[in-house]
Amino acid sequence: MKSKSFDGMVCSIARALETIGDRWAILILRDLSMGLSRYEDLRQSSGITNATLSDRLKHLEENDLIERQQYQSNPARHEYVLTRKGRDARLLTQALVQIGDKWAVAEDQRPPLRFVDRKTGRAVKLALVDAETEETVKSRDVIPHEGPGADDLIRWRLTYLKK
Repeated sequence: MKSKSFDGMVCSIARALETIGDRWAILILRDLSMGLSRYEDLRQSSGITNATLSDRLKHLEENDLIERQQYQSNPARHEYVLTRKGRDARLLTQALVQIGDKWAVAEDQRPPLRFVDRKTGRAVKLALVDAETEETVKSRDVIPHEGPGADDLIRWRLTYLKK
């Protein structure tokens, strides 16, 4: 993880990416959200090397997405669990599944994973919702708009928006 830092950049996407790290970290978050919690299970699930897994777990822990909990004392063994912040990151993995199912799964294959409502068993998907009315909004009707924390660079980017 020796890439350039986004530190200081006024951008929610950049901050989220800085916090998560990279594609391996996203796969670790995927596995943790599916109930895997032990080091060897995480390694086996993704095929990640030990060095990379250790590095990403440390990064995720330093950024408060996961926490390490001891489950055995002699010898000391730990498992990894999502924090509240890490559970919020499940939205990212669910969005990636939804996009991957639509655009990346080969034509002759069906999606390998579904998200369902625990109570009804019916499939669910992420959607854009009006913050006030909670009515669904179509993606094509959503445009970026200056927020209260916008800086000059954000305002400059918005000048390119085709209205």
